[in-house]
Amino acid sequence: MSLTDRLTLLRTGFTRTFWVANVIELFERFAYYGSKAILAVYVADQVGLGPEKAGWLVGSLFNTLLYFLPILAGTVVDRYGFKRSLLACFGIFSVGYFLIGLGGLPAGQPLVEALGTEIYMVIALVITAVGGSLIKPSIVGTVARTTTHETKGLGYSIYYTLVNIGGAVGPLLAMQVRQSLGISYVLVMSSLISLALVLATLLFFREPARPADAPPERSMGKVVADMLLVFGNLRFMSFLVIFSGFWMMFWLIFYALPFYVRDVLHFERFELIETVNAWTIIFVTVPITALAKKLAPMTAMTLGFLLASCCWFVMGAFPTLLMTVAAIMLFAFGESLQAPRYYEYVADLAPKDQVGTYMGFAFLPIAIGTFVAGALGGHLVAKYIEPFKRGIEGAAPPQEMWFVVGVIGLVTTALMVLYDRLVARRPPASRPA
Repeated sequence: MSLTDRLTLLRTGFTRTFWVANVIELFERFAYYGSKAILAVYVADQVGLGPEKAGWLVGSLFNTLLYFLPILAGTVVDRYGFKRSLLACFGIFSVGYFLIGLGGLPAGQPLVEALGTEIYMVIALVITAVGGSLIKPSIVGTVARTTTHETKGLGYSIYYTLVNIGGAVGPLLAMQVRQSLGISYVLVMSSLISLALVLATLLFFREPARPADAPPERSMGKVVADMLLVFGNLRFMSFLVIFSGFWMMFWLIFYALPFYVRDVLHFERFELIETVNAWTIIFVTVPITALAKKLAPMTAMTLGFLLASCCWFVMGAFPTLLMTVAAIMLFAFGESLQAPRYYEYVADLAPKDQVGTYMGFAFLPIAIGTFVAGALGGHLVAKYIEPFKRGIEGAAPPQEMWFVVGVIGLVTTALMVLYDRLVARRPPASRPA
């Protein structure tokens, strides 16, 4: 498709509801990535639970639920519609973000003390995650229903571009709020944005028509049965488990890097460094995708893994702010190389009558990755950065923590190569007649 054709589609090929949904998604990402940029530091320092518990709560509990529950939440969205689901999502988000922020404010201390700090944060984070599980099925579903065969590719490109803009701008908003009002008010900001999105959804979002040829709504029992069927596909599940190694590395940008940038590199505006990955992806994804279009999906994914793994060795070998930025840019190059081909590969693995179910499982590596990264990030901060802060003699240099992450990346890359050679290229076992 020529540039002129794409511009024409951009002007005339999308409905009002498509643009409303994508603008809503953009502002929701401001709230999510704004809170995500500071959440581990907030729970560790402001709430006072320390880095290990913060990593567990923020990564292994909250973010895992946020990316695993959409597999089930899609059934709720199908049954009650996109508009009702979005209203529920933003309403719960608003309450959840506010409760998290209240845990670090003087006004919230009586409630925190009554429940216990850790129990209070678990409740607040779980409430927020339940609300957040509805956003992906609702927005992605709206994009699917409001685009045609000719506009679908461009429509998803717009959606993913806005998600990355949200990931780049959200932490910048968080930094401004943290520096001017205090870190707790970043969560209040996210709560207010979510509340505004309730009003925006009520006023501007229109439920897209359900296609006449749409499959019947699935019951929760059917969803669970389909999930168990996919779990039984060991070839597919082994691929997803291996692929989760990439997301283990990715989430450490939010769970461990802020502490390193602030306490080791002594750069207080750590949120700026967290935006490097998103900004780089915005600018390099299109040219890298064009350059790598002749590569097989598995080759592109493996090379992307290797680049992302090398990032951490650069960061560990050169403990300066400039080289940390360069390393994160290298990680973004790896992500841009593998991400577009991942969904293509998952779609090719899926049986023709189960493509929807398999694509729902495409988010499972993100959930597995954040589950492991939450615990790992807290452990690395406690082992390498906390002794450095306290000036303990004989402690390992804090930058060596990144070599641990790099080794995880190299092991994942090697496993991907082995999967390609020993599993992916082997024909599946024939089914009994």
